[in-house]
Amino acid sequence: MKTNFKYYIFFAASLITFLSACKKDDDLVEVPPPVNESEVVTTLRLIMTDSITGNPAGTFTFRDPDGDGGAVPDITDTIVLQPNTTYLCSVVLLNETVNPADSISNEVAEEANDHMFFYHFTGVNLTHVYADLDTNAPPLPIGLQNRFRTGAASTGTTQVILKHQPGVKDGSETPGDTDIDVSFYTRIQ
Repeated sequence: MKTNFKYYIFFAASLITFLSACKKDDDLVEVPPPVNESEVVTTLRLIMTDSITGNPAGTFTFRDPDGDGGAVPDITDTIVLQPNTTYLCSVVLLNETVNPADSISNEVAEEANDHMFFYHFTGVNLTHVYADLDTNAPPLPIGLQNRFRTGAASTGTTQVILKHQPGVKDGSETPGDTDIDVSFYTRIQ
């Protein structure tokens, strides 16, 4: 009989421990997952270099000091390139609403699996090939490093779009939010 009593005491103690462990702790606060916010981009620079000679071909800048909305951009350069030439193009992005200015290019590179640039040409003899890839499987382009190839003399526009696509990047322009969308008047002469 003493043995059964010991089992009852053990069982009751175990049950109390189990039930108290299941008690909801009102002091715990659920922490929401971090939000992967879109970038603030005030300045976009396309730095072009002749792929054969290595000579600088120009830095073409778009700048909107207060970011999207508000005041109009104060700089939108015209891209001027030589015909029948291949250029290496690096993209530099800055947020100049903070001091010192923040390099958004570094952030895009760190979050490469969530970002992709898209390039569109209208009326100008210009083609584009990505020169950098992210670590997705399979790897997808980023667009911070590029090759541009000009054809015959022409004029038109070069549109540069940066998409922020956390968890939905698939190589297409459709998903995600637009961080920046800029059109440069372009001349090949």
